[in-house]
This record gives sequence, structure tokens and C-alpha cells, in this order.
Amino acid sequence: MAKDAAAGRARPGRAPVPAGRRSRPRQAEVAQLAGVSQATVSLVLSGRDDATGRAISQETRRKVLDAAASLGYVPDPAASRLAAARNNLLGVFSFTATFPTDVRHSYYPFLVGVEQEAAAQGYDLVLFTGSSTGGAGAGGSAALNRVRLADGCLFLGRHAPSEELRRLVADGFPAVHLGRREEPEGVAWVGADYVSASRDVVTALAGLGHRRVLLVREDDDAPASTDRERGFREGLRAAGLPDGADTVCRSGDPRRDITPERVRAWLADGVTAFVAEETDTGAAWRALRAAVAEAGVPCPEQVSLALLGSPPADLAAEPEPMGFDIPRPELGAEAVRLLTALISGEAAEEKLVTCTFRPGRTAGPPPSQPADI
Repeated sequence: MAKDAAAGRARPGRAPVPAGRRSRPRQAEVAQLAGVSQATVSLVLSGRDDATGRAISQETRRKVLDAAASLGYVPDPAASRLAAARNNLLGVFSFTATFPTDVRHSYYPFLVGVEQEAAAQGYDLVLFTGSSTGGAGAGGSAALNRVRLADGCLFLGRHAPSEELRRLVADGFPAVHLGRREEPEGVAWVGADYVSASRDVVTALAGLGHRRVLLVREDDDAPASTDRERGFREGLRAAGLPDGADTVCRSGDPRRDITPERVRAWLADGVTAFVAEETDTGAAWRALRAAVAEAGVPCPEQVSLALLGSPPADLAAEPEPMGFDIPRPELGAEAVRLLTALISGEAAEEKLVTCTFRPGRTAGPPPSQPADI
């Protein structure tokens, strides 16, 4: 009984608290304590009284703010979103097998840049993991519909469903894809300049004296892959090197298709340098380096290797490959800046970010004699 009575007594500096109430104070209670209407409280606490043109005196404003402070009133974020159509939340949605929160995942540095820039601009992040973890609605339109809880959303992944993205954009929902897009759904994007970076790698190999260079890539049409191949072929043509169908190996399963026997056959045919694309799995690079090692061909003495990107984190202890480094944190930050501009209704343009050439330790001049295979 004593406890119940104490619960109903007024606390110093606070309005009486109804017995047994444990929920947060409501605007109606603030209005009652301040002696004003709930509509006035809503306008004052949301800061919308100036926008509506309603003249609220400084005295009334002071009463509302004092009452709110006395009650310990905290705005309901869900209600604020409904009223203002903004909740300062940015979504992040990944089309990957697992959401890239592991520091070894190639997408993790993107998230570092995203988080830092979002915090700098006063936004919190919501990570939508349903697509990657197989949760309710994974892979369907409902999975993307959930991102509407945020003010806008960043999307990551080599393959994103064009129809669902097109629907979001058509509805006016701010969306940015981290990576260049080719599909005509109208989604904005920020990407790395893989074309120029790949061309620079081939130019470096040609400068070392290589005349036959082969690209190993996965068999899909993701823009990141097609951009790398485009740059590779541009580099071959600029150096006057052969650029035919036999200069690119597209593999649906590099672990099965890139074998020691096939490497020996390429070497016998005059290939002296191999280039592999980087993907989130690193399948092409893993298969190539393993096949070269099993073939017993020393690198870079008898064959040169290059990687269009950075090696997987679990292979970081091996000799650094020739290639280029992708500025992933910078790309993540640029994507946030583009997204927040779209949310604010500002004009925003897609952007390609320059990659940095990496000389590495896996490439050298071609051997003066064919490899002993």
C-alpha cells in the first residue's frame, strides 16, 4: 500500500504521476500541464509552428517546453516520422550470400565509409539483412519494400533486382546503388572506375614486355565484370597486343575450369601473363593462383599474375599481386552524400571514383625462354 501511495504522489518539480503508469509521457499530458491544446504542443515540440504561420507567443512556448521537461517527455520517433515524413534513418541493403559485417568481407570497408559519413551528417543506419539471411520475404518484392521504413537506402551487391529497384525509384523513394548500374531503372549510383584501372594494369604488363596476356573472369554480366573486361581489352589494343576471343576466359566455376593442365596449355601457346578479376568471393583469383602453383610454374620468374582489384583478406599474407586498390571507404562515403542529397531534393549526379595502381610482387618481365612445362 505504501508503495502504491508513493507512486501516486507528486515528485518535486514534476506533475503528479498516475499510479501504476510505466509508459512514456504523452503530448496530451504535456498539454494538460501547460494549459494549452495538444495541437499547440505538437507544433511547438516539432518546431513546425513557424512553418505553419501560426503565431505562438514566447510565453506559451515556454510553458510547453517547461511542461515537457517536467514530465520527461521524449518524442515518439515513429510518430515524428509520420508527421514530418523524415526520421533521419538511412537503410543499407545487401544482395550478398551473407550480410558483409565480417571485417574480412570485401564489402566491409564500404560499410565503414557509409557509417562514418552517415554519422557526420546526423543519420543513423538500419541494416536490412532479410535478403542475405533468408528471412521472411527474402528475394521477393517484400524484402525491398521494408526499406521504405528509412528515408532512403543504399544497395550493395553484384546482382540487384532491376524491377524492384525501378518500382522504388518510380515511387520517389531515394535509392543509391554502390557500384555502377546499366539497367534503365533510374537508380542513382556511385562506382569505381574499373575501366581505367584495368587498362593501367595491362599497360604495366605490356611495359614489362608481355605480348600475350589472358584475362580470367567469372561468367556473368555484372557491370563490375564488364567494366574490367572493357578496360582490359582497351589496354591490349592501346599496346598493340592481340585482342581476340582467346584473350578472355569466362568461367562459370573457376575452381573446376582453371586447372594446372589448362595453365600449361596456355603457357605453351605463348601466354606469359594472366589477369584475374576481383569479385566478392575471389573465385577467379583463387583458382588461377592455385592452378599456377600446382602446375609448378614459378611466379613471377616464368609467369606473371595480376589481379583487377585487391586480394581476399585471407590471402593477404601472400605476395602482394600487381593490380589496383579500390577506395572502398571513400565510395561508401560518396554514396551517403549522394543519397542524402536525393533525400533533401537536391540535384545529384552519379560519380566514378579513381582506383590506385598497385605494382605488387607477382609480375616481372616475361621469361627469355618458354617455361619448362
